[in-house]
Amino acid sequence: MKGVILAGGSGTRLKPMTRFLNKHLLPVGPYPMIHYAISKMAEAGICDILLVTGKHSGGLFIDYIGSGQEWNVRMSFKVQEEPGGIAQALSLAEDFVNPGEKFVVLLGDNLFEDSLTEEFARFREQPEQARVFLKEVEDPRRYGVPVMDDSRIVRIEEKPELPKSSFCVTGIYMYDAGVFDIIRTIRPSARGEMEITEVNNKYAARGMLSYGILNGWWIDAGTHLSFREAAQRMAGEATP
Repeated sequence: MKGVILAGGSGTRLKPMTRFLNKHLLPVGPYPMIHYAISKMAEAGICDILLVTGKHSGGLFIDYIGSGQEWNVRMSFKVQEEPGGIAQALSLAEDFVNPGEKFVVLLGDNLFEDSLTEEFARFREQPEQARVFLKEVEDPRRYGVPVMDDSRIVRIEEKPELPKSSFCVTGIYMYDAGVFDIIRTIRPSARGEMEITEVNNKYAARGMLSYGILNGWWIDAGTHLSFREAAQRMAGEATP
């Protein structure tokens, strides 16, 4: 399979640190945040990786990552001209993925402990069309929350006041190439972005959205508090 890492956005919640630097280039422990997403894909045997980022930081990513030789992968780069949501950024990968091919998507600010090697291999061989990964959290109201039925997700509710489970949807996704047809059917949300939750709900409505559960730690390093926790994790320090 191929891999896509989404590393755009404005990093609003991490300002002022992100005023002049893309958040995925901020140091988390010994490496920039983006280092870990590439490492997770390389660990799982994914050798062709596309990174999508904003135009203001593209050169810095290329300076750090280069061709991908450090990870023994082949890197490609695409520029998202303006922030337009995760689904819009993902649409830029269409010419990177061959028809009928399956691929993996990571949000670059999601840091996690689990190896996904077996999950990637299984998805490649199975007829599933879409798969997301869940993590049990203390306050699921902050996230997209799945409504589950056995091995499938019925729908995902975004930031619900009364969550139907204690799990959230993380920024780890697997799709077949049909996802690009689905993206073409959605429209920007009230906040002006093309939402990945809507894409996933299209799969869920067809009974085609399966899930896996992360057992180790997982951090969405998009706030000052979670960013500090991620740095402590990656530095091998004990967290509070």
